[in-house]
Amino acid sequence: MKIFIDTANIERIKEINSWGILDGVTTNPSLVAKEGMDLRTCVKQISEIVDGPISAEAMSMKAEDMVKEGRELAAIHENINVKLPMCIESLKATKKLSEEGIKVNMTLIFSSQQALLAAKAGAAFVSPFVGRLDDIGQDGTDLLVQIMDVFENYDFDTEVIAASIRHPIHVYAAAAIGCDIATIPYDILTKMVSHPKTDEGIAKFIEDYKKSKK
Repeated sequence: MKIFIDTANIERIKEINSWGILDGVTTNPSLVAKEGMDLRTCVKQISEIVDGPISAEAMSMKAEDMVKEGRELAAIHENINVKLPMCIESLKATKKLSEEGIKVNMTLIFSSQQALLAAKAGAAFVSPFVGRLDDIGQDGTDLLVQIMDVFENYDFDTEVIAASIRHPIHVYAAAAIGCDIATIPYDILTKMVSHPKTDEGIAKFIEDYKKSKK
């Protein structure tokens, strides 16, 4: 499973990239706004750090405007894909952009039917939001299973990005289900590294090493 980081923070992207585990980056308008820079500057800087897919969200709500904005974003760097929210206008724009060789990440996916339509329109990625379904009392990982089952039935090339990751168990579930990608916040990535027994073992090794040097 490929690991993306879900952030627009340049320093955090540099840090996770230095671990040797980072395959791509997803951003959204809220994440970019937190960093106090415009989207185009942000994704350009990210493209200089990470050699992998970078999702940049178009903010237009009409298909023709989405296409125009998508072309502008894709022109920044070959790794940039255009993130569009699931709706009829986005499906129209996805068909056009995909025909032009511009990859689309269809986001805000909350049903297998939405994912099916996005894949049929030519989306390179779909982003089901696991945590937001958990927030309203549904099991978000069930949606991942449903989408993977549908895509496997019809051999879609569309990759599934498990998004809205709230904790490390979501990452495990996405990997066990067979999702292509999980896009993970920085704090969850750091939690994935740690385990109390690992920390205990390191402390014991250090203590024993110090004793052996006396």
